[in-house]
Amino acid sequence: MPLTDKFGRAITDLRISITDRCNYKCVYCRTGNEGALYGDLPFAEYLRMARVLAGVGISKIRITGGEPLLRKGVVDFVRELATLRSSEGKPLDLAITTNGHLLAEMAKPLKDAGLSRVTVSMDAVDPGRFARITRVSNGYDRVLAGIRAARDAGLWPVKVNCVLMRGFNEDQIIPFGMFAREEGVTVRFIEFMPLEEERVWAPDTVVPLREILSRMKEYRPLVEIPHERSETARRYRFDDGVGEIGIIAPVSHPFCGHCSRIRITSDGKIRTCLFSVWDHDLHGLMKRGASDGEMVEFIEGVIQRKEERHHIGEPDFVPASRTMVHIGG
Repeated sequence: MPLTDKFGRAITDLRISITDRCNYKCVYCRTGNEGALYGDLPFAEYLRMARVLAGVGISKIRITGGEPLLRKGVVDFVRELATLRSSEGKPLDLAITTNGHLLAEMAKPLKDAGLSRVTVSMDAVDPGRFARITRVSNGYDRVLAGIRAARDAGLWPVKVNCVLMRGFNEDQIIPFGMFAREEGVTVRFIEFMPLEEERVWAPDTVVPLREILSRMKEYRPLVEIPHERSETARRYRFDDGVGEIGIIAPVSHPFCGHCSRIRITSDGKIRTCLFSVWDHDLHGLMKRGASDGEMVEFIEGVIQRKEERHHIGEPDFVPASRTMVHIGG
């Protein structure tokens, strides 16, 4: 039986952040002044958490950060995760989210270790705009090489995530549509959420789903693709069947009612929602000598406290207790 919260949602997806360090300073995420705040754990401790959670219903694991490819030993960690099985005895679906800066050299080793898929964060297809957003001068060519290396290694489908911010990159919508078709990748646009260190989010900085669709249709007509209820993205193909885009719209079209995800932070805390105002210290329980059974009991109790939904844009909204780089995507 999978983990199920009090709202009847099956919890099948786990995000594990293995560091809150990052080599980029994206304007929608970091101030550029703060570094890692919480530190990393030994891979063996993340592995134990993953094994226990797989035993109670987790079937998909996504490795996140910070920037996970900064961690030495990440390929070996993927290889260890690939030996785990779900409660149904099936291999886990393993993915990683990365900024792509180090991916060109690591794509094939990660694939050989058992990684299934990769998502690359890339917020412009113009080198100058990319540098302005990331505050890294030499990143664009490296990220493009990483995307192509992942595609060539068979980390399929390669997804490219673009966070849209009004005043920064909303003019990149059609160029990204062209990029999806030319590079054979799935581009996913993400509405800007209030998770950045500078706390500058405001409703008028969000480029909503309807505007993204309207602008993309100026380039080519789109056809919606059916998707699973728990999927975060609404998916579309171009009318001629070449190229796919997705739109993740947590602000204008929340999908909380079908959420199947929990997160473990780099310091071993469970977070039941991106916008949680508290953490649940699974690593602390482990350090006190908890058995696997005691960990399961703790996890089951935490799942019952999973939030029904976020409150972005509502008068009673309270910002998350951590920002995105310190949570894990």
